[in-house]
Amino acid sequence: MRKLVALPVLSADALSSVAYGPEAMLAVLVLGGAAGLRYSLPIAAVISFMMLAVSVSYRQTIRAYPHGGGSYIVASDNLGRVPGVVAAAGLMIDYIMTVAVSIASGVQAITSALPTLAPSTVAIGVAAIVVLLVGNLRGVRQAGAVFAAPTYAFVIAVLALVAVGLTGAAGRGFQPTPTPKLPVTEGVTLLLVLRAFASGSTAMTGIEAISNAVPAFQPKEWCNARTTLTWMVTLLIILFGSTMALVHLDGVVPHGSETVLSQLARRTFGPGFMYGYVQAATAAILLLAANTAFNDFPRVLFLLARSGHAPRLFLRIGDRLAFSNGIIVLALTAITIFVGFAGNTQSLIPLYAVGVFLAFTLSQTGMVVHWLRHRDQAHWRKSLVFNATGGLLSTIVFITAGITKFTEGAWVAVLVIGLLVLLPLRIRRHYDLCAKALALRPHSIELPRQSTPGSGRRVRPTAAPPRAADTEAEKGEEGESEECPEEVNHLVIVPIAGLDLAGMRALAYAASLGQPVLALHLSPTENEAERFRDYWRTWGDHLPLEVVVSPHRAIVAPLTNYIESLHHQRPDLTLTVILPEIVVRHWWQRILHNQTAPRLRRALRPLPKIVITTIPFHLPR
Repeated sequence: MRKLVALPVLSADALSSVAYGPEAMLAVLVLGGAAGLRYSLPIAAVISFMMLAVSVSYRQTIRAYPHGGGSYIVASDNLGRVPGVVAAAGLMIDYIMTVAVSIASGVQAITSALPTLAPSTVAIGVAAIVVLLVGNLRGVRQAGAVFAAPTYAFVIAVLALVAVGLTGAAGRGFQPTPTPKLPVTEGVTLLLVLRAFASGSTAMTGIEAISNAVPAFQPKEWCNARTTLTWMVTLLIILFGSTMALVHLDGVVPHGSETVLSQLARRTFGPGFMYGYVQAATAAILLLAANTAFNDFPRVLFLLARSGHAPRLFLRIGDRLAFSNGIIVLALTAITIFVGFAGNTQSLIPLYAVGVFLAFTLSQTGMVVHWLRHRDQAHWRKSLVFNATGGLLSTIVFITAGITKFTEGAWVAVLVIGLLVLLPLRIRRHYDLCAKALALRPHSIELPRQSTPGSGRRVRPTAAPPRAADTEAEKGEEGESEECPEEVNHLVIVPIAGLDLAGMRALAYAASLGQPVLALHLSPTENEAERFRDYWRTWGDHLPLEVVVSPHRAIVAPLTNYIESLHHQRPDLTLTVILPEIVVRHWWQRILHNQTAPRLRRALRPLPKIVITTIPFHLPR
C-alpha cells in the first residue's frame, strides 16, 4: 500500500480511540467532582508522552522485524514459547475488545445524535457486528479510498471542531467555562487518579498495528512503515491533546445519554450539518476500527495453529481467501461480550486495557532481549533504551489497570487470558503426543509391494489406472450398473498428509487389496511439495504419487476437485478413497483434527461410483 492509503487504513484503531479514550478518563475523574477534573490535563499530558515513547519503541520493532513483528512473533522469538502464548492471549483479548468497544462507542455516537434509537443500542450493535462478519466472510479487504475515507473524514471533523472551539475560547481569553455542579461520590485520591490514567490509556490502542503490517507497504517497506507510524502518532497526539484541551475550556463533563465528543460538537457547531458530519464520521471510523480486528484476530489464531497451539482448522482459508473460522469465533465472542455488557462503553473499558498493555509489555521486553542478542547491529544501544522505556511504561499501565480496574471487570480479562494461555499449552501437548505416537519406527519404513489378486508374486503398480478396450467410457455409457465382481474396475486413492504411522497404515491397507493404488499428497507450497517428493523417494517410491499444491491449506476442496476430474476422465472406474483417521481419547480432542471424511462424503455424494472409507489409528492411552 501507498503511505497515503496505509495511514488511514492502519491508523483507524488508534485514531478512533479519541472518541472514547478521553471520555473514559473523565468518567472516572468526575467521581471526584470539580477537584477530580483538575487532573484531566496533567493525566492527558502523561498519556501523550507515553504515546510518543511507545511509538518510538515500535519504530525499533519495525527496523528489527521488516517482515512484520507482531507481539506474538517478537515475544516467541526472544522470550520463549510460554511468553509468546501469553502475548497472543493479550492480543486476542485486545482484538475482541476492539470490536466490542468500537461498536459500542459507534452506536453511542449514533444514539447521541438520534436519542430515539437509544433503547435499540444492543440490537444496533449486534447488527453491526453481523454485517462485519458477513462482509469479512465474503472476502472484504481494507484497502483503497473506500476504507481510507472514514479515517480522513474523522481527522478533518475533529480538527475542524478543535479549530472552531479554540477560536471561540480565544474570544473569551481562554477562560475555562465553569463545569456544572457535580456531586462528589469519591475522594480525590491516588487510586482515583490511577484509575483515570488506566482508563485514558486506552487511547493508545492500535499503535502496534503498523508494525504488524510492514509487508503491506510499498518498497522500501520498513522505511515507509516507520514514516507512516510517525505520522499516525503525531496525528493521535494532536487529536487527543487538543480534544482534552477543548473539553477543559468548554467545561464539558461525561453525560450518560450523550458522548463528550457529541457535546463538544453540539456546543461548537450547533445542531446543524457540521454536528451531523462529526457524529457520522465518528461512527464510520469506529466501524472501520472494529473491522481491523477481523483481519488481525484470525491471523493470530493462524500463527498459533501453525505452531501447534491452536486447532488446525484455523489454518484453513475459505473460498474467499479469508480465515473464515477465526472470523466466526471473533464475531461470536464479541457479540457475547457486547450483549453481556449491554453495549455500554464505560463498562467494557476495564476489560480493554489489560489485554492491550500485556501485549505491549511482552513485545517491548522481547525487543530488549533482541538487541542484547544482536549487539553487532548499528545503533543497538539507542534502540535498546527506546524499547526498554516503552516496555517499562507499558508494564506500569498494565499493572495499574490490572489492580485499579480489577473489581470493575478487569478480573474477567485476567481470567480469560489465563484460560487462553492454559488452553494453547494443553493443545500443544496433545499435538506433541500425537506426533510422538505417529512417528515412524524402523520396521515401518518398508511397505510390502502390492500383489495382484490370484498370484503369489509381488508387483509394482503402475501410475495410471488400467485401461480396457471395451469400457463403459468408450461405449458412452455411465452409471452404476455393475452386477458382478468382475465388472468392477478399481482405483484406490490414499490422501496422506505425511509419512507417519497413520499414513503407512492406510497405504498398507490399500496395497493389501490387490488393486491399483495412487497416493495423493496436498502441499501448501511448491517447496513443501518437493520436500515431500524427496521423502517419498527416500522411503522407496513403492507406490505412484500425485502431489497437489493447495496454497491456502484447504483440504476438502482440492481433494474434491481432483477426484471429480478423475471421475470425469475415467467414469468406468470405481474410485475408492481411503483416508487415515486419528481416533482420540476424549471427545473434545476431535476438533483438534480435521474431520475430512464426512466433509468429503458430502462433497462427493452427487457423483456415482465413488467410495470413501477410513482407516482408524487409535492414539495410545
